Amino acid sequence: MSDKMYADITIKARCYEPAEVESILRQHNAEYKGLDNQTDTFYKVEVGKLKLRKGTIENVLIHYNRFWAGGALQTEVMMYLKNPGSATIDAVCHGLEVTSEIRKLRKIYFIDNVKFHIDQVEGLGQFIEIEAIDLDGSLGTETLKQQCSYYKDLLLIEDEDLINDSYIDL
Repeated sequence: MSDKMYADITIKARCYEPAEVESILRQHNAEYKGLDNQTDTFYKVEVGKLKLRKGTIENVLIHYNRFWAGGALQTEVMMYLKNPGSATIDAVCHGLEVTSEIRKLRKIYFIDNVKFHIDQVEGLGQFIEIEAIDLDGSLGTETLKQQCSYYKDLLLIEDEDLINDSYIDL
């Protein structure tokens, strides 16, 4: 039931200078994917999180579990459906309780397998996420952690600005 199964390592932090972050990303030839107006709806499940993201760029239904792994969040994806139709959404989410909804404007950049989000989250403020993605298991978690650490330093992210929680937990 998945388009892809993958793992990633993510660093999330408060972002006080989003224009500076974007400038650094452009200097390092990051590919800008665009500004996505997203609504994330979370459903109550026994394990992990079930999220339906509706955006102008990204639309996914994802069931995942995140845990703290030595300085970063590691994600195990159990289901990932890109651009799910209404019948699929109904089949997976029907009868489940909606626990929360998050609205955000997200600028999306990529450098190779690393995805960068510059988020303006309604009611919470501005954040940066660095997501090192291993789509096929060929990179391994140590490489992903090294990538996140490299970009954390490059983007001048301070340890005290790091956030271990998802937006719904803030």
